[in-house]
Amino acid sequence: MILGKKVYLTAVEKKDLPQLMIWRNKEELRQYFREYREINEDMQNKWFEEKVLNDFSTIMFSIKRISDDRLLGCCGLCNINWIHRYSELSLYIGWNSYYIDNEGYAEESCSLLIDYGFNKLALNKIWVEIYEFDTKKAELCKKLGFELDGVFREHYFYNGKWWDSKIMSILAKDYFNNSKNSDILV
Repeated sequence: MILGKKVYLTAVEKKDLPQLMIWRNKEELRQYFREYREINEDMQNKWFEEKVLNDFSTIMFSIKRISDDRLLGCCGLCNINWIHRYSELSLYIGWNSYYIDNEGYAEESCSLLIDYGFNKLALNKIWVEIYEFDTKKAELCKKLGFELDGVFREHYFYNGKWWDSKIMSILAKDYFNNSKNSDILV
């Protein structure tokens, strides 16, 4: 368990899967995910078995609120390259159909995950892909210290239109040079 002030990150459990699947299938949230189609119980269970339980390049967490243990969403470090020490960050708050909430749950979850990646896993870089229309995630990542690495032009097709896909990252050296990160507890 990774404990914050508002949320804690804990291993994804089978009991979390039905709610996570409901959130993943909400069209207003799915637009931000690479999975373009609805998923069924078999697909969700296959993801749990293959990625969560058996893929050493993926570390996923359920996001739970400290005050009432309520499941809020899911986050993780995916596509971890253990040789070159980088990983992709994955996150969504499904609670109240937020995706990225205004209460600070997404921000704290990302902060805990980034700290875990740099301090516990000794990663050098954590990166994220953000679709052009996803301004909330872009603002969140910028606030957390991510910088723009580049743009894949017309990389994502959604709602009848091609959108650019931004790649942003944060490096360990920049993370450790930021004094506010010394306040995070892992």
